Amino acid sequence: MEILRTTSAMQKWSLNRKRVGQRIGLVPTMGYLHQGHMSLVQLAHERTEVVVASIFVNPIQFLPGEDLAHYPRDFERDERLCREAGVTAVFYPTPEEIYAADHSVYVDETLLSKGLCGRQRPGHFRGVATVVAKLFNLVLPDVAVFGQKDAQQSRIIQRLVRDLNFPVEIVVGPIVREPDGLAMSSRNRYLSAQERQHALSLHRALEQAEDLYRRGCRDVPVIREALEACLSVESAVKIEFIELVDNSTLEPVTTMGGAVLIALAARVGSTRLIDNIVLGA
Repeated sequence: MEILRTTSAMQKWSLNRKRVGQRIGLVPTMGYLHQGHMSLVQLAHERTEVVVASIFVNPIQFLPGEDLAHYPRDFERDERLCREAGVTAVFYPTPEEIYAADHSVYVDETLLSKGLCGRQRPGHFRGVATVVAKLFNLVLPDVAVFGQKDAQQSRIIQRLVRDLNFPVEIVVGPIVREPDGLAMSSRNRYLSAQERQHALSLHRALEQAEDLYRRGCRDVPVIREALEACLSVESAVKIEFIELVDNSTLEPVTTMGGAVLIALAARVGSTRLIDNIVLGA
């Protein structure tokens, strides 16, 4: 496994691989890897000959007051996990390598990013879209794999590829959960043992919504009320949003027809957690 730390080395590596006809898979990450990330690596392996995992805590997607300085980092652990998963190369640049001191060009998606997390974190998805566009230009992937846990992000990246004509296939891998149902996330390490128990209410709420749907309920207010009731049982859980939206357009729905994304965001203590489920797909 190679470790590439500069943009020039990354791009040269990818060009050399393409010259010999190898397809490249990219798994973009911010590090502090877990089995959810490794499942995305596996999906990339199934579709390409070589797999690149990028590890980069992207400063421009963090808002003032968020956890940029404290975001968990452990490159030795990440490197070991990547080797075990058969990653071909790790792209591990510094912020200074990615962004010039006077950088002034950004990529901004303006429709899908309006609601959900975009409403709570204005500017976040501009940072995401910008760094992903840069990664596509540096890694030159044929396939890029993202996780369904960040459902809005995945839809935005699909739109980015479509609208800017990137020759990249986007694959969205399913949410990977802990045995107790908590969606895997690098930020889970912030949770105390008690907070972790409170956090399980997100998955329970989604399970309750799914059960209602399977029993024939298509009434959006009824499903929303059930979600709110389940989350409100835990006083430590502070709801940021509960949204039922079209799975493709991310526009709010009034009835449960077609594929509907139920997306949740909540704070447990100081930790912001998200989770979701798609019904009717």
